[in-house]
Amino acid sequence: MKKTLLVCATMLMFVSILFAGGAKESEGYVFGSDCTWPPLEFVDENGEIVGFEIDLIAAMSERSGIPMTVRNVAWDGIFAGLNNGAYDAVASGVTVLEERKATMDFTTPILEVTQSIIVNNSSTGISDEKDLSGKTVGVQIGTTGHFAVEKIPGVTVKAYDEIGLAVEDLLNQNLDAVVADSIIAADFVLANENYANKLNASGSLDGDVEQIAMAVKKGNTELLNIINENIAALEADGTIAALKDKWNIL
Repeated sequence: MKKTLLVCATMLMFVSILFAGGAKESEGYVFGSDCTWPPLEFVDENGEIVGFEIDLIAAMSERSGIPMTVRNVAWDGIFAGLNNGAYDAVASGVTVLEERKATMDFTTPILEVTQSIIVNNSSTGISDEKDLSGKTVGVQIGTTGHFAVEKIPGVTVKAYDEIGLAVEDLLNQNLDAVVADSIIAADFVLANENYANKLNASGSLDGDVEQIAMAVKKGNTELLNIINENIAALEADGTIAALKDKWNIL
């Protein structure tokens, strides 16, 4: 009798887990994203959230048949929101870091980036991190660019909630340079008409190439597997390459 009850209870638990997983897929997944990072994710002139990662999420949703939506959230606290269940994943130009692996799981990398130095066209003599010593440098708070610049001796760091605010301060001559992911830097320097012929990417910081991936709550293997399966399929069929071309990502 006890054995029968145990078997029944075990089967009921297994069915409940399957039902919960199916229900979640039917309900869909929400991705938290700080939509201030063109061309990865940003709000366009029509108020729509667009960008490379936004298109990638849409492609994954279409391929899998699972509803996937994006919620625009501030970078400061974006991982806390993931941990407390405010959304299911983060797609926001997230760099894979060892310290982050302790609290979240990362998907297969979707991009590789370096840290670029952006300056006004009138600036000279700033091409690497040694040239930033004695300078005032803008970064977005809590990013890998922020962490990297803080390690450079003699730099005055100004941290902003959005990288666009730092770029505006650079144009207003309140900064000597801005450090940002190379993908973001390319957008401000090459693709944004507002900054055409005003800025240039004069160099980059020393260091390893960074892997960019999406993040899910630690232990959420179900969603991790779904995303990884879709990334692999979309890489194989050329969708990701086409999206890189669309958003001028080299």
